[in-house]
Amino acid sequence: MRIKKLIAVFFVLFAIFSSNGQGKKYNIHTVAFYNFENLFDTINGPNNDEEWLPNGAMNWTGKKYKQKLHNLARVINEIGSTENPSNSPTLLGCSEIENRGVLEDLVKEPLLINRDYGIVHFDSPDKRGIDVGLLYQKKHFKPTSYKNIPLIIYSNQEGKEDKKDKKDKEEATDDVTTTSKTDNRVYTRDQLLVTGFLDGEEINIIVNHWPSRSGGEKKSSPFREAAGRLNRKIMDSLFAINPNAKIITMGDLNDGTYNKSVKEGIGAKRKKEELKQPSDIYNPFEEMFYKGNASLFWRDSGDIFDQIMVSETFVRKDYSTFCYWKAGIFNKPYMIQTTGQYKGYPLRNSSSEPGFSDHFPVYIYLLKEIK
Repeated sequence: MRIKKLIAVFFVLFAIFSSNGQGKKYNIHTVAFYNFENLFDTINGPNNDEEWLPNGAMNWTGKKYKQKLHNLARVINEIGSTENPSNSPTLLGCSEIENRGVLEDLVKEPLLINRDYGIVHFDSPDKRGIDVGLLYQKKHFKPTSYKNIPLIIYSNQEGKEDKKDKKDKEEATDDVTTTSKTDNRVYTRDQLLVTGFLDGEEINIIVNHWPSRSGGEKKSSPFREAAGRLNRKIMDSLFAINPNAKIITMGDLNDGTYNKSVKEGIGAKRKKEELKQPSDIYNPFEEMFYKGNASLFWRDSGDIFDQIMVSETFVRKDYSTFCYWKAGIFNKPYMIQTTGQYKGYPLRNSSSEPGFSDHFPVYIYLLKEIK
């Protein structure tokens, strides 16, 4: 099997790069994002984790927790293996994690421990206690700075709910938006900004988990639009420091590639030909969506809420520096429900058995010529 993979990699790389001259070699790194779907430990913490305790609604025992870690490690170990079989993701953004401790447990899993992952994590004000984080391979990526940037949003200032649109159905989600009773602030996940050197080249990564569609898509859309504008503001601040900054923004956006939060808030472009300046952002997952791909299923139809976007500075095809090559959705058969009402959906957690996630991970490849 490994020989077949190596043969496949050879022919893919040969087809892509033969026009650039024979004998060239390339460094390849996989950059991925994965919503872990409720990665909680079994310890009663200060957050609202009662459901995820041994005596809680999910009957979340130590055995189930360990199985969940093993499941996630199996997926992470294989993400990007089609074109990069010798390594798991160098950079992995993640969401729906309870605390730093669950990430420390995850990177110690037998399938991952030899990768020597470092962790960047901050506790966020989300009322469920779920955060975002970044795992990075220490031998390839050296963080120089990191910070969590809060998303400050408020519900109806008068404290009155808008009349619900009959067509705007509730989303079946456990990621319920919570509003403060004192000031109407909606407490949600921070956006995580990490700057560092990938094999000596500076890049910036933003990890996101935008507000859910709790309460309905239309009613909750302004929250995600605000998240998109914050994301754009962070990127603009980086470009103000370095007009040729290399930026990757990734996450579970709870919106599709076509939604206002992405198209207007970030200003993401569907095609490379639309990129005119370094600050323009390319979203390879928009084209993938229109070709029928999905990272999750929402209202019985597939969509891509999990996205990775890159700045124009990654799309110049100057392989003397790291460049974007291609993107994908990792959805191996063992990660997919095979029976019942949700056949074909991601194999998620249940009260009887820990699954993988209700999202498929997404990834991109970065390439750089070895001189």
